[in-house]
Amino acid sequence: MLMDPHIFRELWLHLFWPLARLLFLVSLGIVAANFIEALNWTHRLARLTWPLVRLGRLSAVSGASFSMAFFSGVTSNTMLAEAFAKGQLGRKELVLANLFNSLPRFFLHLPTVFFLTLPLIKGAAFLYVGLTFCAAMLQTALVVIAGRVLLPPLVPGQEANGCVSPEKIGWRQAMEKSLTRFRKRIKRILFFIAPVYVFFFLLNRYGVFEAIEQFLATRVWFLAWLQPQSLAIVMAHVSAEFSAGLAAASALLAGNSLGYREVVLALLVGNILSTPIRAVRHQFPYYVGIFSPGLAIELVGVSQVLRMVSVMAVGLGYYLVTLG
Repeated sequence: MLMDPHIFRELWLHLFWPLARLLFLVSLGIVAANFIEALNWTHRLARLTWPLVRLGRLSAVSGASFSMAFFSGVTSNTMLAEAFAKGQLGRKELVLANLFNSLPRFFLHLPTVFFLTLPLIKGAAFLYVGLTFCAAMLQTALVVIAGRVLLPPLVPGQEANGCVSPEKIGWRQAMEKSLTRFRKRIKRILFFIAPVYVFFFLLNRYGVFEAIEQFLATRVWFLAWLQPQSLAIVMAHVSAEFSAGLAAASALLAGNSLGYREVVLALLVGNILSTPIRAVRHQFPYYVGIFSPGLAIELVGVSQVLRMVSVMAVGLGYYLVTLG
């Protein structure tokens, strides 16, 4: 019996092609991270953010990962995973360094978010993007404070970048070294990422995530402080995606049903409720290919909790400032 072409098309579009793309990007990130490390560029990258890194008592590897996160989240996480596996990073610093990279991740998505929100919600886009930026800055500040409290002072006598002068190595040697390390890790990548991705695909295919999102969208008694019209934005944001929430907000703004304040608050609430589920759905499968499963759960969980707390704090501040 031949396979239904519609099923094959769905599997290709939503499973095989995204999985192949994910494996390619993770593999490319690992090769790039090993290549950068082999060339001893991490200490140079760390110099770009050294004042902030030093303030948080983070090592040069964490600083280099922070700089790299502005270009590639996969590569920056791979740098942390490699350093942790070699004992160059402790578990506390690994968690803090991963949280520290939230600001670069924000800037990676900033152009897309801003130019998507501006045509739909006009002036409210500046408020929403500005508040989410404040939340990212708050999260960074909290990580720096946590580093000051939880991590020991940097070892005296090190260079200004926090690490000892490295020996020079040629490009060819660096590439050979990085490919050797990659071949050692590719089996583990395939062993973890592929099954986890298929598992999450099946959860999504059979409506598990949709059921969770619908549950959140319909249990909104704790949002009684929002105007009733605002709930449509929250439910669209949670049950569909960010662009659906923006479309609902645009329609309500055009009809003068809501003002900028109400739209921004509704989008922030939708952000808080929807992002954790989407992080588990999209972020965890590739994290588990870079870190161990237990560590991947810890990193994704801690980052989402801190992100939610930061957005809630900023949103509460905006609500109180604009009250009345």
